[in-house]
Amino acid sequence: MSYANLTILALFIFAYSIVSRRTAHTPFQGALVFTLSGFALGGDGLGILDLSVDSEGLRILAASALALVLFTDAAEADLSVLRSAIAIPRRLLLAVMPLKILMGYLCGLLLFPDIDHYELAILATMLAPTDAALGKAVVTNPTVPAHIRESLNFESGLNDGLAVPILFIFIALATGAASPDSTPELALELMLRELGIGLLVGLGMTGVMAQILRWASAHRWITVSWQQLPVVTMSLSCFGAAQWFHGSGFIAAFTGGVLFGWMAWTSKGELLKAAEGTADTLTLITWVVFGGIALGPVLGEITWQIALYSVLSLTVVRLVPVFICLSGTGLSWQEKLFVGWFGPRGLASIVFGVVVLNLALPGGDTVVVTAASTVLLSVVAHGVTANYMVRWLNGQMRRAS
Repeated sequence: MSYANLTILALFIFAYSIVSRRTAHTPFQGALVFTLSGFALGGDGLGILDLSVDSEGLRILAASALALVLFTDAAEADLSVLRSAIAIPRRLLLAVMPLKILMGYLCGLLLFPDIDHYELAILATMLAPTDAALGKAVVTNPTVPAHIRESLNFESGLNDGLAVPILFIFIALATGAASPDSTPELALELMLRELGIGLLVGLGMTGVMAQILRWASAHRWITVSWQQLPVVTMSLSCFGAAQWFHGSGFIAAFTGGVLFGWMAWTSKGELLKAAEGTADTLTLITWVVFGGIALGPVLGEITWQIALYSVLSLTVVRLVPVFICLSGTGLSWQEKLFVGWFGPRGLASIVFGVVVLNLALPGGDTVVVTAASTVLLSVVAHGVTANYMVRWLNGQMRRAS
């Protein structure tokens, strides 16, 4: 059956790749197509794919794909645009994200009164990060204004890592590993450890490896075929080492990517091609696995409360903080609406969901199903509306000028 899975997946990715230019302008793009295909071909559908991947395997697959996406997206960031618009991503990270967690918690209080407060905070934190992979269709679209594109890219690159210590604090409180009295000290320790180690590993390893790569390239030690691998290994090394030393691998991958993009400015295009292809492939396989093993059970457990929370998470919980916190940045209401709408939930929420699933919390099943339901709704809603919203924003901007 493993050879059958390999054949089906390879043929499906091949088929999608040869029509990718045609599908890029339709609502039916990568994540949506592969998630629904995984469901249709998996055990809850036709049963053609035997996706016997356990939760740990899904977590590693999703985290690896996200690390590659974060590194390559960061490496391609336009730092000059980002410097001029830094107020937008700064507010998205430092103001919008905490307010999203608070609003997600309050929505949970209304819809899930029987679930513990700390577990509701865990749910809100799981769904606070936006997904760089799922938002790629927007942040790589050259017709989207540069300051919006770079701000969304920077937000999605760093909020995964920022959410990790917050999630661990609520997990410690929910499991009794920490008391409310010790929360400030725990929060400071986790924040410094996760962010500090992630930053040091990302910048340190990338700096050294990029210099070695530059020296080896100058002396023509690298063959053309092997030139495609250094960036892939660099991004995964940063992620893995940071996690190994109990830091944030997501912060390491993103900050390493930023440094690499700056150090390899003139030659990064060729070096990034293979990494981007690998990231896209891992991401699409993750969506197939998610659709094949999670979609069926999740659909069977969705209640009206879970469905309503998912809708609120992608609308009110995101849009209200964006409109409040981006006041005074010079963005029009149309731009704020665009930024607010494109806060997709995806790979990071899947990784967090697996972590919570393994904790066996009293309300853990509801928390995980709600997170998975929100990710599913995000895959559909953001995939279908991406091109339409880009055209709408461009039309609004032309009329305003």
